[in-house]
Amino acid sequence: MSAKKSDPKYFDKGLHGSISLHEAGTSLALRALGWGTLYAILGTGTLCYGIWKLSGANNMEEFREAVGKALPRVPRNDPPTSRTEFEGLTDLMQYLTTWGKEEKNVSLSNKQSSP
Repeated sequence: MSAKKSDPKYFDKGLHGSISLHEAGTSLALRALGWGTLYAILGTGTLCYGIWKLSGANNMEEFREAVGKALPRVPRNDPPTSRTEFEGLTDLMQYLTTWGKEEKNVSLSNKQSSP
């Protein structure tokens, strides 16, 4: 707003474009968005291709095995060891506030009882 108050003539030229200004603000923003999108796609593609080549895999099966050996395994929760059904959001939030406190209290009492 202060730019419009200080120089309304050039502010309007920036919105609509003119001969004295090379391009309007909206076209400049769209051009920047296009280049940013291109850089993001090319950068992500290059990164993924580099990881693929560094793994030495020739197909997706080999890549999956190589990555599976490098990353830690995520334990499955089957069957679930805690609650999975809640009556509503309040019930879920109440459960989350008390979750883990029993285990923490048991471990603290074990530490205090041992000499």
